[in-house]
Amino acid sequence: MFRVSVAILYICKNFIKIIRMDLSLINKNALVCGGSRGIGKASAIELANLGANVTLVARTESALIEAIAELDISQGQIHSYLVLDTQNEIDIRNKLGEQVSKHEFHVLVNNTGGPPSGPIVDAQAQQFEQAFRHHLVANHIISSLLIPGMKRSGYGRIINMISTSVKQPLENLGVSNTVRGAVANWAKTLANELAPFGITVNNVLPGATRTERLNEIIQSNAAKSGKSADEVATQMKNSVPMNRIGEPNEIAAAVAFLASPAASYITGINLPVDGGRTKSL
Repeated sequence: MFRVSVAILYICKNFIKIIRMDLSLINKNALVCGGSRGIGKASAIELANLGANVTLVARTESALIEAIAELDISQGQIHSYLVLDTQNEIDIRNKLGEQVSKHEFHVLVNNTGGPPSGPIVDAQAQQFEQAFRHHLVANHIISSLLIPGMKRSGYGRIINMISTSVKQPLENLGVSNTVRGAVANWAKTLANELAPFGITVNNVLPGATRTERLNEIIQSNAAKSGKSADEVATQMKNSVPMNRIGEPNEIAAAVAFLASPAASYITGINLPVDGGRTKSL
């Protein structure tokens, strides 16, 4: 009986330690790019669940309005949206600059749709330039606008949605593989520079995830290989040790943790969330 009581006490003590983990984002403001659908929307939902006030960014207002309606407000959160084209530098500086002048953001999720698929040997210089501006340059401008507020508030989390191609290039995604690697190195450099201010910068690397982007890749690969879309999807699923495609909320869970106070000593990392598909460490 004594041993049982000790065991129960041990379990309770460790459970208390678990629930003490500080995941609260109450009174924190989060900006989520590409927040109207897919992984971006799922990330916004998880951040709101932790108490954050979320501002969604995307190009289509109707989709933003629909996404806002799915965000939790039970903890007094106030959510908003910003119609913004992240491929337009002037648009970013003007519209986001106005938002930043009104209040500080503590969490930033840089998330934009990937470049068109295709082999690198067929890629045109313009495709690289466009992808570079859409991803690396846009991420840099947005981050630069938010970093001063993060420094003032003493809290900052920059989370970049990239790809497992950072660790292992993916077939038929030549431009994406190239640009994603550049973003990862930019982020690592930024992480080192911002670490003294308590601002973390991390990259989440989703594997095959059930999104519109994945459907586009499947259709493209099917057209090039002569296989059916179902065959391509099955082959993709079978390449994952967990033998399934990921869900957006599973990627979002990693984003939410990295945004939380509990992740205060994690910075400069590439975190694959891919069911074990990436073969490198």
